[in-house]
Amino acid sequence: MSAVRCTTCSRGCVLAKGAVGRCRARANVGGIIAPTGYGRVTSLAIDPIEKKPIARWNPGSTVLSLGGYGCNLHCTWCQNHSISQAGEHEVPWREIPPAQLVAMAEEAHARDARMVGIAYTYNEPLVCWEYVRDAGALAHDAGLANVLVTAGCVSERVVREVAPLVDAVNVDLKSFCDATYKKLGGDLTTVQTSIGVLARTPTCHVEVTTLVVPGVNDTREEMTSIASWLAELDDSIVLHVTRFFPNWRMRDRGPTPVARVYELADVAREHLPHVYVGNC
Repeated sequence: MSAVRCTTCSRGCVLAKGAVGRCRARANVGGIIAPTGYGRVTSLAIDPIEKKPIARWNPGSTVLSLGGYGCNLHCTWCQNHSISQAGEHEVPWREIPPAQLVAMAEEAHARDARMVGIAYTYNEPLVCWEYVRDAGALAHDAGLANVLVTAGCVSERVVREVAPLVDAVNVDLKSFCDATYKKLGGDLTTVQTSIGVLARTPTCHVEVTTLVVPGVNDTREEMTSIASWLAELDDSIVLHVTRFFPNWRMRDRGPTPVARVYELADVAREHLPHVYVGNC
């Protein structure tokens, strides 16, 4: 049987029968690209909305957060690398179908009305975007909200499919340099398109996080580019400027100096009214 190209993200993996994509969560199953990570949950917790981070949507609320395995990027500093860089046989998981997930969220809401919905997070949820779509539709039917935490490095088709179901999103904008994205296996233009689609979805509240990594994206010039571009797109977008700590394969440098994070947040505030500092 001939190989099939996956169109979920810009990598465009061409997979022979039985082969798994670079994201570890999609494969060629019988000549069709299938989300083999669909409904396979590795992490489940009730989190404050501020942890996502979402700062200006339903503050004080909580969400039922879940993650699976796999990611189509390979950020060397990933704090969730144990699941994002894992595959089916490399991490424990349990199957939670969409209806069961929504029932769990309804039960949590019945116990505490501050629990407003479901957050798809921890790894890259859009490598199994069909699960986000299916669970998200059922959640809305049940009166629950959907929160998405994503790197946004997926095709415009995928983003348009899920955007109407997303009530709040945080997109991890890792850099404003395409060369940096290429080192991570991604594409800046793809992420910009994703943010644009979400920002133009009237029912979706948009926040963006940039982790300030020393020697990678910690210049005033790059922060100016990020903030000015977001302001041109929609100046109501919230930006989180966050401190890096050594992790996974990037332990060759110390944490971002606190003063540098605050300095870059001030740079961003020259363009955007809502800028928050994180991990300081």
